[in-house]
Amino acid sequence: METELVWLRGELRLADNPLLDIAPSVSERLVVFVIDEALLDGTSADGVAGIGARRLRFLWQCLKELRGTLLKKGSDLLVAVDEPVSLVARLAEQYQVTRVVASEAAGGDDQLERLARCLPRQCRLERRGAGTLWTSQTLPMTLDEVPASWSAFRRRLGEASPRSHSRPAPATQPAWPERAPRGLPSLQRLSREADALNDAPDSAGLAFVGGEAPAWQRLDDVVWESDLLATYQQTRNGLIGAGFSSRLSPWLALGCVSATQVLEALREWEDRRGANASSRHFYHELLWREYFHWAARQEGKALFGDPPSSPGQAFECWRLGATGQPLIDAAMRELTVSGWLSNRARQLVASYLVHDLGEDWRHGAAWFERCLIDHDVASNWGNWKYIAGVGRNAKPRIFDIDEQSRRYDPDERYVRHWKELSLQPSSYEALGH
Repeated sequence: METELVWLRGELRLADNPLLDIAPSVSERLVVFVIDEALLDGTSADGVAGIGARRLRFLWQCLKELRGTLLKKGSDLLVAVDEPVSLVARLAEQYQVTRVVASEAAGGDDQLERLARCLPRQCRLERRGAGTLWTSQTLPMTLDEVPASWSAFRRRLGEASPRSHSRPAPATQPAWPERAPRGLPSLQRLSREADALNDAPDSAGLAFVGGEAPAWQRLDDVVWESDLLATYQQTRNGLIGAGFSSRLSPWLALGCVSATQVLEALREWEDRRGANASSRHFYHELLWREYFHWAARQEGKALFGDPPSSPGQAFECWRLGATGQPLIDAAMRELTVSGWLSNRARQLVASYLVHDLGEDWRHGAAWFERCLIDHDVASNWGNWKYIAGVGRNAKPRIFDIDEQSRRYDPDERYVRHWKELSLQPSSYEALGH
């Protein structure tokens, strides 16, 4: 019988999670999540400016709920602040682990490559695809064949359909190894910091709470309560309110719900109500996400570009919401306060930073990575490259901000909502920035 270690780096759910499948040979299992101590110190090894308070709070909520779920199944979740590869390797040696299971990451995966070299001789590393609609075995093209554009990717898929039936949560989990550490002992200070944000305002109209149960509540609201799939194509470019878009991205990014589970709910709605232009557009946006994930795996480290030079003063004004452009400043204030932005607002602030202010797109992508509760490496960095016109599809996307303001915020409701929040540097420090 084997002792297995599951290293979660996302996929914070029990149902439809291939990382938590139970092999007959596994009698004991450690489930581990490691917050990189470099992120909490303010910067990562890749130069990203740490992790913001909103993003950290949402992650903390996801981890607490998953631990509670695993405890009910006879297991546990060890959450630690450490250098991830070193900790996993130490645990594998200390508890005579025979197999480490981890998901494949986008944008190159130095962590798994280093881990493979650090594991004890008796332990093997098993990579499992998770988080995408297709796996590397079912995608109807090889990784090298992933096209340079979304349109070509969609054409290449043709009539191919991904798996649309999710797997239920297992009834039990393998036993937790005796004497192995448990729970969240090193993160009590993070809990206090996260709780301190509870009274801060969230994105207008919706409070994001991390975890698998809140993810399902939101999915039910989107598909059945609000009937958003009937009108999504007309409302998706909104800027304010809870119902113009699905806002499922935070739970998808942390893996509290899988893309397959979302697709399954979409197909059930179409079976009952009939497919329409809005439901088809919703599916195409799932495919957009899919495309960015496979493109990021193909690009590896090239996804991030070369290290940029230091940002200029214009970048500081942009991130502080102090450019003097009302729509841009409102969006950047929303990002800081809530950790979220609509898709339309993300496109506009990215275009403005790169094409109007002349700043490097990589600084914008890194700032989004710090702030966004729904940060997803592939989607974030892929979309920034898409707007900047670098990399795969070298055509810059430039938005006329005044025209966009007239079109999407003609009565300045969005601008007025966030105008009262004046963000000085001290405000950022209070929010963990």
